[in-house]
Amino acid sequence: MEIKVVVAAHKPYRMPEDGVYVPLQVGASGKAPIRAPGGSADFLRDDAGDGISGRNPNWCELTGLYWAWKNLDADVLGLVHYRRHFRGARGIATGAELAALFDSGVEAVLPKKRNYFIETTYSQYVHAHHREDLDVTREIVAERDPSGLACFDAAMRSTKGHRFNMFVMRRPLFDEYCAWLFGILFELEKRLDISGYSDYDARVFGFVAERLLDVWLAERRPRTAELPVLHLESQHWPTKIARFLKRRIVG
Repeated sequence: MEIKVVVAAHKPYRMPEDGVYVPLQVGASGKAPIRAPGGSADFLRDDAGDGISGRNPNWCELTGLYWAWKNLDADVLGLVHYRRHFRGARGIATGAELAALFDSGVEAVLPKKRNYFIETTYSQYVHAHHREDLDVTREIVAERDPSGLACFDAAMRSTKGHRFNMFVMRRPLFDEYCAWLFGILFELEKRLDISGYSDYDARVFGFVAERLLDVWLAERRPRTAELPVLHLESQHWPTKIARFLKRRIVG
């Protein structure tokens, strides 16, 4: 079984040494090549081959996901981030640990769900971003995938969800998800006016994709396994919690 997990990065960063990991420079279009500190080779680039590298300011790590979908050949494909990985027994999950999960019959490896407790997926999003992002997305799901609309609404009502656009999937499932996801997002790009958005909110397509994964999982119901997320940098939780509560109270 061949496993390839793209590690999306936009700057030099130490990469896992395990051969399943594929360092990829996202948003590479027009940028100088980068490599990991002490590394002997440049990262692969999302502007080589079939890609959407130029959309990176609005699509974030999804330009890496699209590139993997269109350009990599493997039995199992996935996406993680330069500073955010799946946790194994001794740090970053190894290829052997991932292979063992798929050998057991798992179809997709996911990060453990985040629980917002006092917020639903929908309310947390609209307190942090723009309501139209999800409202227009719902319209598109209703048109393109009517059977998935109930799953969309249920995911929006939930206080828990898989975040970070991180997953590893068997190739048929990976292809199916990417076709579904990018079909919705390309249509959303046509309909959504983000000309007045801040640079942060303009990353809308990456943010919406995080919420769509649970919609698709609920409709498709693959056999999944969850792993903790290993953060390689401080998460600044006191600041994050304060901002979360402020958005909740004052909008």
